[in-house]
Amino acid sequence: MNENSEAVFAEALWRIYRRPDRPPAWIKGGNLPWNNPDFSRRMLREHLDESHGAASRQTTERDQQIQWLWDHLGLEKGARVLDITCGPGLYAVELAKRGCQVTGVDFSPAAVVYARELAKKNGVQDTCTFLEQDVRKMDFAGAEFDAAIFLYGQLAVFPPVDAQWLLKQSASALRPGGCLVVELLNQDNIDKRHGTWWHTDDTGLWGDGPFLHLGERFWIDEEKMSIERFTILHLDSGELEEIILCDQSYSIERMSAMVGKSGFAGVNIFPAWDGLPLYDANEWVVYLAHVAGQA
Repeated sequence: MNENSEAVFAEALWRIYRRPDRPPAWIKGGNLPWNNPDFSRRMLREHLDESHGAASRQTTERDQQIQWLWDHLGLEKGARVLDITCGPGLYAVELAKRGCQVTGVDFSPAAVVYARELAKKNGVQDTCTFLEQDVRKMDFAGAEFDAAIFLYGQLAVFPPVDAQWLLKQSASALRPGGCLVVELLNQDNIDKRHGTWWHTDDTGLWGDGPFLHLGERFWIDEEKMSIERFTILHLDSGELEEIILCDQSYSIERMSAMVGKSGFAGVNIFPAWDGLPLYDANEWVVYLAHVAGQA
C-alpha cells in the first residue's frame, strides 16, 4: 500500500469516526439505491436466491400467497392487475400464467429486465407490461384495474405523505368494486431495539469486490420508525459509501384511517397473513381494501 492509498483509507476511517450519532429521517430519500445499475444487479441476485427470503419470498411461500390473492381478490381469467414495486415479476408472471393481464412498476432496471425475460420465457409476454419507474410518479387514474397489490412492506419505505399519495393513486387506478392488498409489518411485533453489526465479504449485495460493511439501526419511538445506516468501505479503492434506509411502521388503526382517506370504501384486516404457514407470518398484517361500487 502506497502513501496515497494509506491517506485514502485514513480519511475513510476518520469519516466513519466522525459520523453523526443518528442520521436524520428520510435524508437522501431514505431508501436503497434501487435504480443504481450495479446495486440493482446485485439486488436481483438476492431476489432470485432460494436459500433465503430476505429480498423475495421462496417459491413455496410465494405460491401460497398467490393462491390467497387469487381467492380473496376474486381474480379470474382476464382480470387486470397492477403490481406496485413488482421487482423481478415473480408474482406478476405467475398471475399472468393464470390468465390475468398484469402491469408491474418498479424502480430497479435489472429487476424490470428480468421480469420481461421471465414473462417471455413463460409465454405471457403479451399479457405482462413492466415499467421501469419510481412508483411515486405512476399515474393510472381511470385505468380500472380489477386489483392492485403492494407487497412485502414496500409501502413503508416511503415517507408517510408519499404513502398516503400512493394509496390514493392505487384507489384511482381501480374500477368500482376493485381491491388493493397491502402487506405491512405488524407494528406491535417490530424489533424496537437499537443495534449495530459488521461483516466483511468478497462480494455480495454491498459490493463486487472485498468490502467492510458496518450496519447501525435506530428506533425512533415518537415517530414509530426505524433508520438503518449502512456504511461500506470498499477495500480495493478505499471508497466509502453510506446508504440510509428508513422504514415507517403503522398501527392497524393508523393504516386503516389512511386507507379510508384515500378513496377506499372499507378495509379488511388479516393479521399473521391470515394463517398462511409462512416462516415469518406473525410479523405481518395484510390489508384488503375495496373501492365502492360494482364493475
